[in-house]
This record gives sequence, C-alpha cells and structure tokens, in this order.
Amino acid sequence: MTGSTSSDPASSIALYDARPFFEKALQYGVQNGIIDQAKLDAICNDAPKGMVQIASYFGSEFLQPELEKAKDRLVNLVSLYLEESCGGDLRQAAESLRDNSFLSRSKGGSDMLKRLIAMPQTSHFGMNERHGFTDDHIPQLAKWSLRSLADYRAELAQRSHAAQAMDAAIWLSEALGFEAAELEEAGADADAVIRTALLAMATKRTDMPDWAAFDKMVSALRKKPPATLSGGIPPKLPAHLRPVVDEAWESVLADLPKILDASVTPQKLFHKTAAFRGRYFWIEDALSEVDHHDRSASASWKKVTAGHSDEGSLITLFLCVATGTAPKTMLTERGAATLIRKIRKTGLDAELAIQYIRDHAPMQHQDDYVQLWQSFIGEAQATLKSDADYALKDAMAVLRREANVSLTSSA
Repeated sequence: MTGSTSSDPASSIALYDARPFFEKALQYGVQNGIIDQAKLDAICNDAPKGMVQIASYFGSEFLQPELEKAKDRLVNLVSLYLEESCGGDLRQAAESLRDNSFLSRSKGGSDMLKRLIAMPQTSHFGMNERHGFTDDHIPQLAKWSLRSLADYRAELAQRSHAAQAMDAAIWLSEALGFEAAELEEAGADADAVIRTALLAMATKRTDMPDWAAFDKMVSALRKKPPATLSGGIPPKLPAHLRPVVDEAWESVLADLPKILDASVTPQKLFHKTAAFRGRYFWIEDALSEVDHHDRSASASWKKVTAGHSDEGSLITLFLCVATGTAPKTMLTERGAATLIRKIRKTGLDAELAIQYIRDHAPMQHQDDYVQLWQSFIGEAQATLKSDADYALKDAMAVLRREANVSLTSSA
C-alpha cells in the first residue's frame, strides 16, 4: 500500500497512506513498540462510548446511520487533533495516543473546531458576534467535524486574519478615543477603520473623525500635499498586529494619488465612487453632516444663486449645468437662444444637474429641487430638442415661461 523504497516507515506512510491520520499514528505506534495491547484495548473500549456521545450530540444515538456517521466524526476529530498538534509527526502522535485517553484526543479535535467556528468569518463588526461557541453553532460543528485538516488550516488562516484586523481596528480606534463598543454599534468594517485611523494619525489628528472632520482632513492634505506621507503607524502598536496594519498602510499609500486629486470632491470620491465607497470609516453623525454640508455648500451655492430661490432661477441654473454652460440664474434672449442651439447640437445631461444639486444645494431642499428639475425636463425636453422648431419660437416660449430670460440685452 505504501509502495515506497524509503527505509523510514513514518515517511512512507505520510507520503502514500491515504488512511485517516489516527490510523497511521496507531499503526506506527504498534509497529514501533510505542503502543501496547493494553492501550489498544483501552481505545477499543473508549471508541463505542465516544460514538454514542457524538451521535447524541449531533442527532440520535438510536439510529444506525447516525452511529456510522459518529464513527467517522470520532476518527476525524482524533486525526485532526493529532496531526495539527503534532505537526504531522507520527512518532509524536503515537506517543500522544499512548500518554492520553482516546476520548481526550477526540475532545481536543472538537475544541479546535469550536475555537475556529467562534472566530470571526469577516472583519466587519456588524456581521460578527464575538461571544464564543454557542449551541447555535452546533450545525456548523457537525459539518466541520467531517472536514479535512487542509480545510481547517485554510479557514483558520482566513479567520485569523479577520480577527487580527478587528483587534487592530479596536486598538487604533481606542487610541483615537473611539471605543470597541462604538465600533460594534456602528457596524464598522475593521479594514476601513484601520485605514482611516492611520490616515488620521499621519495628519496628526487625535480623535476618530466624523464626516465633517474627515472631509476637512482630506481637504487639508490637498492644499498642502506631502511629498511622502509618513507617521501613520504608531510606534506603540503591539507587534502581533503589525502585519495587518502594515498591509493596510500600503493600501492607504496606494489610494493617496486619488485622495489628493482635487478634481474630485471628497464627497464624490468617498461616497459615490465604487472603489472607495466603504473603504474608509468615519463616525456617523447625521446632524453634523447636514450642518457640514450646508456650510461647505453654502458659499458656492449662494455665490451662484445670489440668494434667488424662485423656480425660474433654479431651472435656469440647472439647465446651464446640464448643458455644460457656466452656472447662472438669468439668461439674456441671446444667451437663451444659444443654449437651445447647444442642446440641439450636443444634447443635455439631466443627471449632471441632479449631481450638482446633491453636491451644492442645501440638504433640506435637495429632494424638492430634484423633483422640480425632473418635472421641468420631462415636459420641456422634447420641445427644446425639436429640430422642427427652426425659428426656436416654441423653445424660447418654454424658457420665457419656465426659466429666467431677461428682455434686455444683458443679464
């Protein structure tokens, strides 16, 4: 069965024997005088007890199929524990069987899987309950009790990374005055928390930012972009958290060119760009965000509207934006005609006006302004684009009625 020319029986079995690791270790122990008849008898006595216990735990000890599956689970649990704890060394595994009860090795495998299942599957705080193994996890344990060591190790690596990311996020957020319980309540993603914390620390912030502070932090970086960004990783960071934090820091540096690109507003980059949405974290404070938006938008909005909020002024402004014309709230007769010709030549993009409203208008009025614009464009667009209206009479009539068109020669 081994088919090996090696003189080392452990090596030949490990390479070519497809039996469960427990059986390999048991055979090796018997062949090499490690396991005697008394230990074999003890294993034979313990095995039925273990099968009944496992069958009862996962289903019923009175059904033959459940007992057969329990036998497979028992052997696999012992195999998992022996191979993992002994690093695949058959001699060590045989000695472990000799020095400990058979059922204790089964429990060792079960405990391994329970710890695995209790670990976070994802680094998102809102999707994990870090409360250890519970009865709700028993169906998962039933599946994992029949899985291979390779599956276990792959899952362990993934979950360990997620757990490490969550621990790092907690450590960094607490250094910025934001408690672990608040991360749980916010349903934060650990990787996003780490990136924001590192960016905050690199810019000398001492607290976790809300959106207003985050926006300000990015804007400050753009006004005085650093040749290189450094100082993000705190020197007191525990060593075991360093790998996952280093990885996150590299991703922040990779994001930096886009973060520093002043042609895209922070609002658009972090809220509306697919690659950046959810990539960074900030404290959700609806009142603060409304106030921040109003303050940041008010200057440009008031400058463009000059305080006018009547429907004609707004429709004029939105038409200008939708056609790529300089924003204004009043058109001359000549300017209105030029705008119509531009619509007929290159068209208009209604979504540009909606985006402009979302970026600049006072938040409490945005929905009303969008509705006003959509109502107007839905009714007027066909007339504004109609090539049959050679003299522009119908289109000009629409603009005189709905928009602001000055009867004088200048706006």
